[in-house]
Amino acid sequence: MVEDNYRHKGLRKRLVEELRDMEITNSEVLAAIGAIPRHAFMDTAFLNFAYTNKAFPIAAGQTISQPYTVAMQSHLIDCQPKDKVLEIGTGSGYQTAVLCQLGYKVFSVERQKELFTKAKKVLKQLQYEAYLVYGDGYKGLEGYGPYSGIVVTCGAPELPKMLLKQLKIGGKLVVPIGASEDVQVMKRYTRVADNEYVEEDFGHFKFVPMLPHRNRS
Repeated sequence: MVEDNYRHKGLRKRLVEELRDMEITNSEVLAAIGAIPRHAFMDTAFLNFAYTNKAFPIAAGQTISQPYTVAMQSHLIDCQPKDKVLEIGTGSGYQTAVLCQLGYKVFSVERQKELFTKAKKVLKQLQYEAYLVYGDGYKGLEGYGPYSGIVVTCGAPELPKMLLKQLKIGGKLVVPIGASEDVQVMKRYTRVADNEYVEEDFGHFKFVPMLPHRNRS
């Protein structure tokens, strides 16, 4: 059982106000951030910092994204409750929980076994239902698509074109792209026709790099 006391809730309320000051205006996303105990997804060494707007290490050399980044990606996919959303990189499970809290039907892929196991346990404890897959997310999950939204939670050196094909018409892929490990550009691709996409940029962010995919074919 995850403890979620008045102190935690007060710190989350303060975090929500900070995100609002940073021009996160999506009320549904802010409500989701305010509802989810981020500390449940973090290692004990960082529990006192769970509601600061920073990224922190988790296992396997990965990080839990800063709340601003999670809020921004959740806002950019712009989906409706019950829509299918695919997440590439479950990580700690925090972004997964936000997507679930927004009412989406969430599919999430994680390549690191340790992270997959921990995230599955925490999400179950918090009663978030997502279809979690242990495997290489580079190619997505074609069998469960098409998706209204796809969120990539690691820095991709190039556009994963296999993911574009798994969007429904009107669907959106949100992905940080950049060859540098220090900074990427947040991109959104909206599928407007079978072979036509609209590309938008939303500034610079920092993500851990996407692991080399096992098979390009």
